[in-house]
Amino acid sequence: MSVPLREVVAALDARYDPALAESWDAVGLVCGDPEEQVGSVVFAVDPTSAVVDEVIDSGAGLLVTHHPLLLTPVHGVPADDPKGRLVHRLIRAGAGLFVAHTNADRAADSGVNDALAAVLGLRDAVPLEPTADGPRAGLGRVGELAEPTTLRGFAALAAAVLPATVGGVRAAGDPDRVVRRVAVCGGSGGSLTSAAAAAGADVFLTSDLKHHAVSDAGESSGPALCDVAHFATEWPWLPVAADVLRRDLSGRVETTVSRRGTDPWTWHEGSDGAPAAR
Repeated sequence: MSVPLREVVAALDARYDPALAESWDAVGLVCGDPEEQVGSVVFAVDPTSAVVDEVIDSGAGLLVTHHPLLLTPVHGVPADDPKGRLVHRLIRAGAGLFVAHTNADRAADSGVNDALAAVLGLRDAVPLEPTADGPRAGLGRVGELAEPTTLRGFAALAAAVLPATVGGVRAAGDPDRVVRRVAVCGGSGGSLTSAAAAAGADVFLTSDLKHHAVSDAGESSGPALCDVAHFATEWPWLPVAADVLRRDLSGRVETTVSRRGTDPWTWHEGSDGAPAAR
């Protein structure tokens, strides 16, 4: 079975309202004919050449990614440009590209942050930075663990349930600190550290935290910090989004999650993973 691309786009937009995206973002359909039929959709965090290989090899009609291919303004997509080459390859294969980025971060229930909270087992999670679009929409999430643990135990949980990456899980704080209330933000969420503290979180898990911000946090009474790979925090959204699209289209399209890890870091040396003494 298959449906027109425009119908797939409408279903995605209904879940991930473009109005929720940041003003600087580039979301929606990047390439593809809305009238072409789509029988299968592949979901991935990043539109890399390896992922495009997978889409073409599978014969999928659409690639949905979280990160935009063309985030900054461009004046052309020639085939001798790395990003232009991907656009040309997709078009030649009859495949479209759709992006759900900061709108998927803020989306309620089936968005990036709800998926991250769910995989970590958070209960009654609510946005750290709500929007006016309802109590469930907004950036980040904060909720309770079913059972308290230590910071060491929480870091081990994160390592177990998130995709393995060479960077692993880094933590800042007393390894024996009791953790009950957890704040999370998929992607680069350092700007929400104060919101996590205000929400009473014992630990805040996000990505791309900067040295000075982590150092300053260590001198305050706020939450401990867990820094994990950007890719790893957003990957849990993929199976959720794939499942809801298949259900929203009554099973008329097949949906799969890319098998390709797109974390750009490829190797790591020099750490035994033990918590550092403070």
